[in-house]
Amino acid sequence: MRNSLRFTVFEDSEPENILHALSEEITLLHNSQDIETSFLILPAGMPDFRDFNDFLYTAQSLTEALGWEGIYQLVGFHPQYQFSDTEPDDAENYTNRSPFPMLHILRESSVSDAVATTQDAALIPERNVTTLGALGTTALKARWRSCFTDPAAT
Repeated sequence: MRNSLRFTVFEDSEPENILHALSEEITLLHNSQDIETSFLILPAGMPDFRDFNDFLYTAQSLTEALGWEGIYQLVGFHPQYQFSDTEPDDAENYTNRSPFPMLHILRESSVSDAVATTQDAALIPERNVTTLGALGTTALKARWRSCFTDPAAT
């Protein structure tokens, strides 16, 4: 099994340039079986969640146009991630929140392998939501804020 994670920080905020970086990242992943999965971290890109969410559709269209549909899967993470039919502060939104906007590129074969070897894999999202709901919004907000504070300063 491959155990390699790749993290790439891309500082540009232009959607076209981010798409180009995404294409390069997937190409690198495709050409290197040593890399299991990759995160394209976008600290300057799309601070507005709606823009980011719209961009995810464009990014998915790129993967389809380049013939990577069914080979790679994209998952979006964002500081203001919000599932449809939820309120901004609902605990379940924290399952896809991250300090910066980012795209997680997964190999479909790895996802399939994980699902096949994990008991009740279909229940994982529900368990995540339940766990976060039990923690509560107050605790989640505190943990979230701690991502942005310097522990040495306290």
